[in-house]
This record gives sequence, C-alpha cells and structure tokens, in this order.
Amino acid sequence: MKITIFGSGYVGLVTGACLADVGNDVLCVDVDPAKIAILENGCIPIHEPGLDAVIARNTAAGRLQFTTDAKQGVAHGLFQFIAVGTPPDEDGSADLRYVIAVARTISEHINNYRIIIDKSTVPVGTANKVQATLQKGLAARNLNIDFDVVSNPEFLKEGAALEDFMRPDRIIIGADSPQAIEHMRALYAPFNRNHERLLVMDIRSAELTKYAANAMLATKISFMNELSNLADALGADIEQIRIGIGSDPRIGYQFIYPGAGYGGSCFPKDVNALERTAQEVGYTARILQAVEAVNQDQKLVLFKKLDSYFQGQLQGKIIALWGLAFKPNTDDMREASSRVLMEALWDAGAKVQAFDPVAMPEAERIYGQRPDLQLLESADAALIGADVLVIITEWSLFRSPDFAKIRSELKYPVLFDGRNMFDPNIVTAAGLSYMAIGRPAAHPKTSAT
Repeated sequence: MKITIFGSGYVGLVTGACLADVGNDVLCVDVDPAKIAILENGCIPIHEPGLDAVIARNTAAGRLQFTTDAKQGVAHGLFQFIAVGTPPDEDGSADLRYVIAVARTISEHINNYRIIIDKSTVPVGTANKVQATLQKGLAARNLNIDFDVVSNPEFLKEGAALEDFMRPDRIIIGADSPQAIEHMRALYAPFNRNHERLLVMDIRSAELTKYAANAMLATKISFMNELSNLADALGADIEQIRIGIGSDPRIGYQFIYPGAGYGGSCFPKDVNALERTAQEVGYTARILQAVEAVNQDQKLVLFKKLDSYFQGQLQGKIIALWGLAFKPNTDDMREASSRVLMEALWDAGAKVQAFDPVAMPEAERIYGQRPDLQLLESADAALIGADVLVIITEWSLFRSPDFAKIRSELKYPVLFDGRNMFDPNIVTAAGLSYMAIGRPAAHPKTSAT
C-alpha cells in the first residue's frame, strides 16, 4: 500500500518506519529541509531504541523515503497521515495550526480519492475542521473529489514505541465511511493477526479516547503521589501501600508507582487540553484540574526534601543528579521533573552535577553553558565533589549502584531517591541515609556503645 506521512517527528517517524517494515511504500513529508537531510543521511533526530535500525533497513530497501515536496506526498499515498505537532497554546488548548496547514496543503494538490488520517493527538471536533478545510480548498479549485477523514490516534510510549506499534493493545479507528473503514482494516491487518485489536467507533469518540486514556494514566500517577505525600505525613510506607492496593485485581499494579511527577510531551499537554475542551462546552473538569495541580506540586517534592535537609542553606551546595530525561529510554526533557528541580536549586544558589545516558545533549540545548550546571560523562563522575546524590530518572543503569562508592564520594552521606528504586536496608547498610518518596527516612544503624 502507498502511504504518505506528513510530519517526521516522533509519531510520524515511528508510524512510517513500522508501516514500511511490513512491506508498504511509505513517503514521509516534512517542511524542515534540515530534518529531511538528516534522515536521508541515515541519522534520526530523536532517540528511540531500535528505530534507527528499522529506518535504515527500510530506506535501503526503498520502502521508506523522505521529502519536503508536499505535492509529491499528496500524489503518492491513498493514505494521508497527519502526524504533526499539536503544542499547547497559551490557554492550554491544543494548537491545531500545523494540522490545519497540512489539511490545506492536501486540498491544494488532491486529484483523486484519499483517506486523510488524524494521527496527531487532537481535540474532539478536529476531524470536522480538517474536513471543512479540505472542502474549502476543493471549492476554491472548483473540484468535487471524494475523500474521507479518519481518526486513528496513536498510543506509543516513548522508549517502547516500536513494540507498541508492532504489537498494539488496540487500534482505534474513528470513521463514518464504510469504504474508509475497510481500507483501514486492510492497512492494519499485519498488526491484527492473532486476535482482534481493531476497534471501530465514531470519529468524536475516537478523538476523545486518546485524551481519556492519557488523562486516566495521569490521574493514577497523581493519585499515588497524593497518597505518597499523605504517607509521608503519617509515617507510613507508600511502597507497602502500593503492593497492598495493587494486589486487588480491580486496581492492579500498573501506573501506581509514586515518584517525582510525570512529564514528557503527552500527559501534561493532554490533561490541560482535555480540561480546556471541557471549559469550552461549559463543564468544569475538577478531577483533571487536580491531577495537573498535584503533578506540579510533586515536581518540587525533592527540592523541599533537600531544602529541609540543609535547613534552607542550599547556597553553594553541589547536588549530584542522576537522570535528566522525563523517563528512561528517551532523551525527551519536555516537562521533565529534572528541570523543575534544577531550576529551583539554581534559584537557591546550589550547583548541579548531572549525568544522563542520552539526554545530556538535550539539556545543553535547553540551558546552554552555565556555571551552575556541569554535565558529566558518567554517573560516577557526577558524584565527585558533590554534597548529596539525587536520582530522578529510573534508568536501568542506576538500579544496582555501588552504594559504598557513593558513600565515599559524597560530603553528606545521603541519597535522595525520586523514584523509590531501592531497598532502604541495602542503602543504609552502606552507611547512607535514604530519603525517598512517601517512605520514612532511613538512616544507618549506629553501633551500641
């Protein structure tokens, strides 16, 4: 099948690469010539495990190509995927200018039947706007060409996107055209073989499903973080509570891990956009408001623990920071908890020595060169001369550290764990105090005298 993907960012590249990998003829279109040049030279502008190899083999086989020529893109594919960014607008709503721009471009070049597929995360009613834009463009050209608009939201986790696309939990198709639905069934047949994963619904329900899914996951995280703060105040252990409630199959263990707050390009943006959508129809989404408010507060919990430990005297302190990305297996620092923590530390006069396996170039791009931030070549290097250690991203590289070495390097023998990665007994046995999220502070046992 011939497929065009407008947008060569995270969603567009993963979608294009995976569709090409099952034998389709895919053309990715982007307005950024520099990005296209990078892709044509065999590099990718994002970090996603395994994606470079998939792109390389499909490019070599001629199944995956890249261009800036929108006219060529419209002519190429029966399927026209819109996978451009929908950044938050000033009021928190999703900015649809790039989605509508692609729809306008398609309307300027379309000459026969096409299926226009909203892959970007977009608010309810976007398909209607895309359809109206195409109809207006065709009317300006005095043409009457059939087309269908379909909602096909993505459910890709950064760091596991290839697995999510190739072995999806569900494939949501929002459409009202039997012809378009049959074409979409055929397109996704290679990903839908061992059991039925494809769910067909009306377009508005499909658009809302994506937001509802992310909002539900964000709600679980914020609720657990709320409980962790309550556990902190009551002297309880949130990790024991997590196991206690997770054993109930109605609740389960997924997404009930307390931590330093969620980040990334999806949850914060989508929760705000859905809350804004509710406002537009006269509904106050109080739970959504609370989810985001709790998350913003949670990103400061580690700073408050540090500030309390040093009794408000953070000026001149050197904080070793392990992790910068908002989650493991990505270099994405959008809305990352590390950013909130570092900026609060800098405001208090502290310095940061940070290490992240892949996100340090992104940190340098965001913050540039500054005297209160050192980006070090290893986790061990970040410890040298530091007062305390903070872990804020749960990279597997950090899961089994040499606690004795950490103890020997730090001026103050304290580990602040923003992701509750460790057994407090193991940490304290190495002579470190252990400060985690929603857990009683643990200290080394002193010998009886």
